[in-house]
Amino acid sequence: MKLYFVRHGKTEWNLESRYQGAGGDSPLLPQSYAEMTLVGQYLKSVQFKHIYASPIKRARITAEHIKSELDYLVPLSLDNRLEEFKLGKMEGMKFTDAQQQFPQTFDNFRNHPDQYDPSEIGGETFQELIKRMKSKIMEVAQNFDDDDNILFVSHGAALNALINNLVGVPLKDLRKRGGLANTSTTIIETNDHGKTFTMKQWNETGYLNHKLEKSDLV
Repeated sequence: MKLYFVRHGKTEWNLESRYQGAGGDSPLLPQSYAEMTLVGQYLKSVQFKHIYASPIKRARITAEHIKSELDYLVPLSLDNRLEEFKLGKMEGMKFTDAQQQFPQTFDNFRNHPDQYDPSEIGGETFQELIKRMKSKIMEVAQNFDDDDNILFVSHGAALNALINNLVGVPLKDLRKRGGLANTSTTIIETNDHGKTFTMKQWNETGYLNHKLEKSDLV
């Protein structure tokens, strides 16, 4: 079973280096619609059994655009377990402002997941995020067939934490692989209904035909 993970298209707040989180959202950039078409064309040769997406608008629209590029009918379901990190008071803040106002929380979120304590911002821990997202992945892994392909459309920080956890990366090292780009594709595989997962492809963006910028990555 192959699980495909796509991060949503780039938004205005991504461009401005602002935290969006689960409670924040901003419009997708005009260029993002073309890039959603490109990722849809890239995935066109894959026969997906189901698409699951975060209900947050930026992810939902991305999933709908990918689906529209496929040459066959595939169910699309929304699930709030696939939402972005709940970042509380940091949502809507520029990274530089969050770093100034919440220096320790900011640093640990980006660099030390095992030390991250979001209590001062009213946010969600890495453990809480992974638990809710993983419950969806395990539900899928246990209820689809071994040769099925499933697509998930979600968010950068959340997917980074989830995918690295699934392939066995320790909590303290979750961010060491680097960020996931907007409209990137990552693939993992399980042959035992979710007991173990292996990485097949990380942060593929070659189909986008442009050099990644710092604001593309989380």
